Amino acid sequence: MKYRTIGTDPTTRREVSVLALGAMLFGSVTDEKTSFAILDRYVEAGGTFIDTSNNYAFWVDGGQGGKSEELLGRWRRSRGVGEEIVIATKLGARPLAPGTGYADNAEGLSAKTIRESAERSRERLGVDKIDLLYAHIEDRTVSLDDTVEGFGELVAEGTVGLLGVSNHAIWRVERARSLAAAAGVAGYEVLQYQHSHLRPRFDVPESIFEDGSLGHAGAELLSYLRAEPGLTLVAYSPLLGGAYTREDKPVPPDYDHPGTPARLAVLRQVAEESGASVNQVVLAWQIGGRFPVIPLAGASSVTQLEENLAAVDLELTEDQRARLDSVH
Repeated sequence: MKYRTIGTDPTTRREVSVLALGAMLFGSVTDEKTSFAILDRYVEAGGTFIDTSNNYAFWVDGGQGGKSEELLGRWRRSRGVGEEIVIATKLGARPLAPGTGYADNAEGLSAKTIRESAERSRERLGVDKIDLLYAHIEDRTVSLDDTVEGFGELVAEGTVGLLGVSNHAIWRVERARSLAAAAGVAGYEVLQYQHSHLRPRFDVPESIFEDGSLGHAGAELLSYLRAEPGLTLVAYSPLLGGAYTREDKPVPPDYDHPGTPARLAVLRQVAEESGASVNQVVLAWQIGGRFPVIPLAGASSVTQLEENLAAVDLELTEDQRARLDSVH
């Protein structure tokens, strides 16, 4: 395994594995025995960065989520897991009532909600301190000051380590970070956005993005990261839910444009040259890029996890990287 540091403050920064494990479906779609086996193998291989959310996976059973956090809590207790494993969770997108969703009935990001939801997440995870806490989706019904102060208070109290943000407009990320700096409180340091080798369209409206997606890592976000080397990008869905390799998983509609075939072609070409799978090339391309990305990949079996783990040691040549980077 390889590692990198997230965060800049010596009191809160953490060293994490360059491959993060997504636990979104653990405890719901993926049963407990299988989930535990995946978690055990990940840790055995040196993995130290596990990702969940307080609303995972509400859409499976029509509830409000929490099952993933609860499973991770049981796993931690049964294995005696301590501070050596960094567990990240998110809040803000938990439905307020069963049968609803984050688009119409999300808990939001008021300071009061942040405090209450973080406390419930700590209870489910069985931890005194959340290593990394994200603002999951935007909440424009409350002031950014309220949100920034709410997160900052938890870091100051020691119940949260690092702060992150996901699925926000970049101008709001920068504004929140500026407000945090002005107030002398902790701000967002980890940005979790959807990012893969294929490039999506950004003009397709979604339920919470009326002007087009704010959840993908586009040119503005990548430019921001290059200008702010202290920030870290965690890339969710780097393998597009299996669409690179599985015939039963078509490429998502927002990737259906003339640029996709050329990028798929070079991925397959590099995979053939290196004796690796396309999935492994995507992950290796992110891990070893000009500014490194931490891919956040889920797994529904130990076999899938093994394939992902092997990508950590896949060394792409400069020529291969140049081809992967330059194709349009």
